Amino acid sequence: MQFDRHGSRIWRQATALLDSEHARRAVGEVAVPYGICTDPPTSLPAAGTAQFGSRCVGSAHFRTDVSFLPDLEAYLSDLLRNRERLLATVDADQFAKDEAMPSDEEIRRVRRLINHIKADVDELVDDERAQIEQAVTTIRRARNSVVNLGIPRLRQPLPDIRPDRSA
Repeated sequence: MQFDRHGSRIWRQATALLDSEHARRAVGEVAVPYGICTDPPTSLPAAGTAQFGSRCVGSAHFRTDVSFLPDLEAYLSDLLRNRERLLATVDADQFAKDEAMPSDEEIRRVRRLINHIKADVDELVDDERAQIEQAVTTIRRARNSVVNLGIPRLRQPLPDIRPDRSA
């Protein structure tokens, strides 16, 4: 159950793809916030050429699936919260507020995407919905338990406790 940036189902007619077809499609994809990008040369951070920066949801190459629904809902809540916070701010220059303000179009697009995903899930029969929920739980658990191989974490330094030393 994958969706494009407009909330339209992708591969709706495909009921069973060969494993090799899944692998072929995955070769040209890279993980981005809230989904995948099917145009990795422009989405890799090292390339520095991503057309839309961190707003992948607006890209024509963006794809998402049901497992990202909680993340998309949290993103929408963040956009709405940030908009209200900026509207209430009185001690910032207008240009700064305008630059930081989430656009109404972005909010509308994310809201529409969420509604389309929910509507498609609601169309499923109970058995299919249960299978989707089980798959989403497994995927989200695996996604959250991925080992971080990035920057190593530094431990807190141990306190220097020396009883023989005066304060």
